[in-house]
Amino acid sequence: MIGGGSKMRIAIIGGGIGGLCTAYALLQKGIDVEVFEAAHSFKPIGAGIGIGSNAMQDLVDLGIGEEIYADGTILKTQEFYAGNGKLLNTIDFGALQKLYNQSNITIQRADLHRSLFQAIPAHLLHLNKKCIAVNQDDSNCQITFSDGNIVNFDYVIAADGIHSPIRQQLVPTSKPRFAGYMCWRGVAEITDQIEPNTSVEIWDTIGRFGYAPLKDGKVYWFACVNAAEKDIFLHGLEKEQIAHLFKDFPKQVGKIIQATEQATILHHDLYDLAPLKQFHFNRILLLGDAAHATTPNMGQGAGQAIEDALALSQMFDLHDSFEDAAAAYEQKRMPKTKKVTTLSRQIGSIAQWKNPVLAKARDVAFPFVPSSLLLKRLKFLFSK
Repeated sequence: MIGGGSKMRIAIIGGGIGGLCTAYALLQKGIDVEVFEAAHSFKPIGAGIGIGSNAMQDLVDLGIGEEIYADGTILKTQEFYAGNGKLLNTIDFGALQKLYNQSNITIQRADLHRSLFQAIPAHLLHLNKKCIAVNQDDSNCQITFSDGNIVNFDYVIAADGIHSPIRQQLVPTSKPRFAGYMCWRGVAEITDQIEPNTSVEIWDTIGRFGYAPLKDGKVYWFACVNAAEKDIFLHGLEKEQIAHLFKDFPKQVGKIIQATEQATILHHDLYDLAPLKQFHFNRILLLGDAAHATTPNMGQGAGQAIEDALALSQMFDLHDSFEDAAAAYEQKRMPKTKKVTTLSRQIGSIAQWKNPVLAKARDVAFPFVPSSLLLKRLKFLFSK
């Protein structure tokens, strides 16, 4: 146990999935934590999200997996198609469930966030607190907020996302790296039959479209197209125009887009971080997207933040100081998150090929890749 039972105070900057999950995990260890979130209020937002069976195991280990399962939809299969509707390949998630006893799920991000938010005592959550700087010395960390307020804590966990000012203060060169494409996301209520327990991705030179079922007859979808960074035209498109971009895809695609309420469609350029050389900086520790933001091509963004939370909490069982626990966390998590970031970027690059010759070669070769080999490439996600 830490310091033979001595108390420490840890500030967690960021009330997203990684920050809240870490707060919950550390509170279970009897560690004093408080969460500081920049948003003015808790507003469940976002579209759908996938949680891999590796992260679901961590949520079960933390004691909140059952609630997350109740809000989620189990995925048994992922199917990949060409734009003309030809099936390219499949991944059998059921095989992972048999091996690791947990399922892949889809869930509305708002439901996952709400469950974590409600698991933290309200007096430990501070909203409208945007951290702009952290200064540390031998005895504590001084945290400065945009409202001018300054607080002192023994240690700081920066879980403030890919644009983390704390990370950029510590590593000035760690600017988000544009992936070369942008993405629309939405949740549709559609009466047409969607294959249950199945997620779908459709690849073509115009772009990529994916969808998966959620609870209560809803469908989560995303659409990615190659773009210049901050493309004003693409970011201004409405759903009819987005659907028109994918007019040559299977008819289901247009129906899903058109069945989405316009005001709820999100649009973002996609970024990741080049892998960092360290997460631990004396009294400050980077976690989640602040440490290893990845493109969403493997559905591991939230999952890796959840893994961070459990891994860090477990280190406090093995080490007698924050510094030692943080150093062990860094050693454990850095190789895996680097592999996820690198592989996800590679997958996105291949899926977004615009060159028709390359795309045709991909579509010809992909069906000959055994599903077992695709699964094998994912097995590293389950290493602990």
